[in-house]
Amino acid sequence: MSGHSGTEHHQEHNPTPETPKSGIGGAASAVAEKTVSFMTAKLPSKASRIVAAAAVGTLVLGGTGTAYAVHQNDVSNHNKQVAADAAHAKLVADQKAAADKASADAAAQAAADKAAADAAAKAAADKAAADAAAKAAADKAAADKAAADKAAADKAAADKLAADRAAAAAAANRDAQRQQLPSSTPTTTSTPKPTVTSPKPTTPPTTTKPPASSGSAYDIAKSMVPSGQFGCFANIIERESGWNVHATNPGSGAYGLGQALPGSKMASAGSDWRDNPVTQIKWVLSYMDSRYGSPCGAWSFWQSHSWY
Repeated sequence: MSGHSGTEHHQEHNPTPETPKSGIGGAASAVAEKTVSFMTAKLPSKASRIVAAAAVGTLVLGGTGTAYAVHQNDVSNHNKQVAADAAHAKLVADQKAAADKASADAAAQAAADKAAADAAAKAAADKAAADAAAKAAADKAAADKAAADKAAADKAAADKLAADRAAAAAAANRDAQRQQLPSSTPTTTSTPKPTVTSPKPTTPPTTTKPPASSGSAYDIAKSMVPSGQFGCFANIIERESGWNVHATNPGSGAYGLGQALPGSKMASAGSDWRDNPVTQIKWVLSYMDSRYGSPCGAWSFWQSHSWY
């Protein structure tokens, strides 16, 4: 005890600036300091106190190292847990983002499909409407054409009926007129009319020469009409006018040898159509040829209708 001074003891237990004051190192230093102070205070010599302090320091340092190792392991585990939690959170976030994107893509695709379906439905509806309109227009056009055709047919039938009636009336008037026609040279005795035979289809008709009173027109016609057609020509003229160039139908106004209606038509053959048998025969022959092909064609029609 005599070898130790109070100053030395105080200096051995004063902490150095490098001594840790906090955490695991600080706690270990505090424990070591107290332990060394307690143990060395009871030892008899400085040497024994130094040995005891060294032993205590070794124990304290060993405990401190173990505590530090445990702490480092805890820190490592904590860091690993933090990293695992972060990785899990990122995985969850990625999965949610992927799910949200898939949902958005599905919604966009559904919207696109619906738009396409709507467009297809509208196109189909537009086509159906256009087809219906076209059919309605075609039906109306067909109905209008059918109505127009029927109206035209009805008008043609009415016109033909009216023409047939007018022709029949004109023929009746001519027949009545022929019964009253005077000869061009009055005589005190009646002159019988020639007997005219109807032509057969393959045999030209034959006629007897009319009375001398009409012989001039008759002879002129015979010189102008082809011989194979003259019999037919003569049959018609005999029945229409009796060869009287001035024959006039009091009902219709038909005039001349061929009973032109109106008589002024014959002006196309000459301005002297009222009195000249040549002019009248020329016009009648032209009319028969243009309308019926020949005098015999006109005579065939006349036999069926009593006019030509």
